[in-house]
Amino acid sequence: MAINAVQTHEEPRVVLSARGLTKVFGAFAAVKDVDLDVHHARVHALIGPNGAGKTTVFNLLTKFLQPSAGTINLLGTDITNTAPDKVARMGLVRSFQISAVFPHLTVLDNVRVALQRPNNLATQFWLPMSSLDRLNQRAEELLAAVGLADARNTVAADLSYGRKRVLEIATTLALDPKVLLLDEPMAGMGQEDIGTVSSIIRNVAKERAVLMVEHNLSVVADICHHVTVLQRGEILAEGDYATVSQDPRVRTAYMGTEEA
Repeated sequence: MAINAVQTHEEPRVVLSARGLTKVFGAFAAVKDVDLDVHHARVHALIGPNGAGKTTVFNLLTKFLQPSAGTINLLGTDITNTAPDKVARMGLVRSFQISAVFPHLTVLDNVRVALQRPNNLATQFWLPMSSLDRLNQRAEELLAAVGLADARNTVAADLSYGRKRVLEIATTLALDPKVLLLDEPMAGMGQEDIGTVSSIIRNVAKERAVLMVEHNLSVVADICHHVTVLQRGEILAEGDYATVSQDPRVRTAYMGTEEA
């Protein structure tokens, strides 16, 4: 198990936090008393075996699920009982495991669609198509930032799987998130795409917090500043990758018992 943990110095501010986060479905507690702090300009990984509760935590933080107990705070505001659309407008934006791009639109138009809401164009359907031209510069900037400038006129359906996921990151960045949640961004990717997306996430985190669920431990070791390990809905360990990867409980529960 290779260890290449990201080193940190001064601790940045907390932008998203949870205290006592709990979700019960009938008699089953999917998440139990989870405390979480996500910091600005840092990549925070949420890892654990299948069924550990990672996606449930994501759904609770983004308000797709309402917690049975506990509190959630975003940028100094309690959002425990806030609707998911309002939470997104406050700056908490997530991606999903399944690519969510519009396959029959060009790459540029996918980003222009995403830019409509923050530019107050999403509901002004009576305006001519030319009204979207003012979004072109920002759309081009986002495509350049994720390495898709050369594919601006390509129909999204014709992109490779990895580049579709990169386009999805561009569309989430169009919403100008303060906290970006990525659900298994490397799933199904080849090694070349993994390297590209890792670099993009590292750059994205220079200006915002990133919380990601990820099973690729090499990626976690390479780009994540902090790691929280879940098991059966509870926090098993947390710290930098070098620390958690050597924890005997983590090695037994998730990473195996082989020598690093």
